[in-house]
Amino acid sequence: MSRVEVVVGLDVGTTSAKAVAVDASGAQHGGGECAYDLHAPNRGWATQDPGDVVRGALTAVRESAAVAESEGARVIGLSVSSAMHGLVALDSEGVPLGELLTWADARATEQARELRKRRPDLHERTGTPIHPMAPVAKLLWLAEHEPELFRRAERWVGQKELVLHALTGRWVVDQSVASGTGLQALDTLTWDAEALAVAGVAEEQLAELVATTDVVGELAPDAARSVGLATGLPVVAGAGDGPLANLGVGAVQPGVAACSIGTSGALRLVVERAAVDPARRMFCYALTPGRWVVGGAINNGGSALEWAGRALGAELGEDRAETLLAEAAAVPPGADGLLMLPHLLSERAPHWNEAAGAYLGLSHTHTRGHLVRAALEGVCRQLALVLESMRDAGHEVSRVRATGGFARSELWKQMLADTLDLAIDFPAGREGSAFGAALLGLLAVGHIDTIDQAAELVQLDERVEPDPATAGVYERLKPIADGAYEALAPALRRLREEAGAQRS
Repeated sequence: MSRVEVVVGLDVGTTSAKAVAVDASGAQHGGGECAYDLHAPNRGWATQDPGDVVRGALTAVRESAAVAESEGARVIGLSVSSAMHGLVALDSEGVPLGELLTWADARATEQARELRKRRPDLHERTGTPIHPMAPVAKLLWLAEHEPELFRRAERWVGQKELVLHALTGRWVVDQSVASGTGLQALDTLTWDAEALAVAGVAEEQLAELVATTDVVGELAPDAARSVGLATGLPVVAGAGDGPLANLGVGAVQPGVAACSIGTSGALRLVVERAAVDPARRMFCYALTPGRWVVGGAINNGGSALEWAGRALGAELGEDRAETLLAEAAAVPPGADGLLMLPHLLSERAPHWNEAAGAYLGLSHTHTRGHLVRAALEGVCRQLALVLESMRDAGHEVSRVRATGGFARSELWKQMLADTLDLAIDFPAGREGSAFGAALLGLLAVGHIDTIDQAAELVQLDERVEPDPATAGVYERLKPIADGAYEALAPALRRLREEAGAQRS
């Protein structure tokens, strides 16, 4: 009897690496996960230890492969998804010169603001919004504040390059992850000479660009020993975690958006032609040849609940998230007139600014449950703004498929459906990006013929319909929240700046 063949899809995320083994029918044969720390010693900082990221990735692959092989499956390849917008300097030996700056690191706020004034065309050229998340802005900050490190850097990479190098020994990066650097030309998918000049780096300091479906090398001996697999196993470049989340939930057809809420959140739509929103509210990233992903990511997803747990429920222990969600569920929609602008880690789409967050309408009658519910509603409302931006740019969105840690909460799932006023389908598996990476790997090694065939393998196990009455509440609150943001944004930005000045 022949053994079923699987590809291990690896997703290297912000706080953990996850892996899942998938066969050509879409069946899963074992998963693995390894958490690592996100360091935030100062406001606006969000970094990772590069070594922790690589070790976590290898651990997740090892666990997934071990389970798959124990079930009789044979691993025939690896494919990699990773968080986008990461940046770390390496010396001539490939040794990191410091911590890796993640997408959430906001130190390049001033550089991004100046770049938006001087070179707004970079958004159109690269598809990457000009924001502190983008490596093009991070490079400007490092050149100004860490000139010695900037001078010593022989190479600049992110999470994807670190992991692919650990697996294969090659410094390569896929055109999807590169789409989020602000350094790759949208029309040619090559490093953009003007963007490189703005950032002050040379093409030789960046990884070699490859297609997302390229087999970029074979599993190196050291890596093979670490993950318990055979040397020479094909390693597929894969793509960014956002674009692969669309594939992982089967949202690759017109009108079908993918929504994810993990640490952060996003709403994305696959299109067949690269296009940048004229209002510069959305990104445009590559997925596969002829397929692009447009949409917007928000900084504050599950991080809002994590903040509430630390700030409001520290005494509740390890189960505090469950307790806080139960308290929030006891509060009516609209939180009795309490709104939150949940910009705890500044914010990305659709405004792409650095304003701080705020509670509005707070009174002595509001409880902890109100505060938590208002935070969750704020996250969902931010995703509704991204949906509005998509429609304003001429994209039809009629259906949504969702994944991420938030899907463990019945309250949060219903809240999202009510806020978007759309039915939301939930796939059987919760790890969209890792599953998407595995599907892309199966495509790359010839076990699946097309990306559409890959999407058809996604099984849906739940649909949440919006409640008309609750959707009406959220629709009435939307212009109030929008107006509050417009009125308060300058003051909130000044408060963030003042907080930084007080700590300096």
